Amino acid sequence: MSQHLFDLQNQNMIITGGAQGIGFEFVKAFKEAGANIVVLDISDKVENLQELNVDYIQCDLMEIEKIEATFQQAAKKLNGKVDILINCAGIIKRSPAVDVPLDTWQRIFNLNVTSLFELSRLAARVMKEHGRGKIINLSSIVSVIGAYHSSPYSASKGAVLQLTKSLSNEWASYGIQVNAIAPGYILTDMNTDILNNPTRKAEFEKRIPANRWGSPQDIVGTALFLASPASDYVTGVLIPVDGGVLSR
Repeated sequence: MSQHLFDLQNQNMIITGGAQGIGFEFVKAFKEAGANIVVLDISDKVENLQELNVDYIQCDLMEIEKIEATFQQAAKKLNGKVDILINCAGIIKRSPAVDVPLDTWQRIFNLNVTSLFELSRLAARVMKEHGRGKIINLSSIVSVIGAYHSSPYSASKGAVLQLTKSLSNEWASYGIQVNAIAPGYILTDMNTDILNNPTRKAEFEKRIPANRWGSPQDIVGTALFLASPASDYVTGVLIPVDGGVLSR
């Protein structure tokens, strides 16, 4: 029974932002667990995905009007059945709020929120036909505590959290669970400017009870749990993976 709880063999998954960083760690783990995967990503550096024999569609999810066609293309690769959607794609632009151009605000919301909403409801339509499904959204600890010099990003991740709760309420009766993960300070390209500044890196580490930055691998287990039958009665929650930051 315990093996069945975490069984992902032949589960069909679409993941955004899966060509690098946290998303790529998810792809590796889910591939090892037996899932069939289609990655949606803007990057053209896909050698790592090709080595894993994972299907890939290059796309710009900021082009909202093209998302439905892209989703249908991905679903076709999975023979029309989508069991798992992981919304991992996201961007951040660090700047004082008074200096943020409105088009930057809109671009961040287009990718971090609007594309997530559109993909989620497209996936839900398919999942409803089969009576079950898992949607996992990447939020952030700044959806709870706010951020410094990245207010559009923080606001977008707050929107992701509220969307997660709202969609979970709407779709729970169809056997669809919608949950979110809140990574803390993680060693990814998104944080390169901080990681390359020893003073700032040390300042961030002081906020982490675990006394270290997290790695993308630290988040994999939570995603596997939320995608598996083990979480069938878990929906609408935000799970922090942050080394204890939100416990302070």
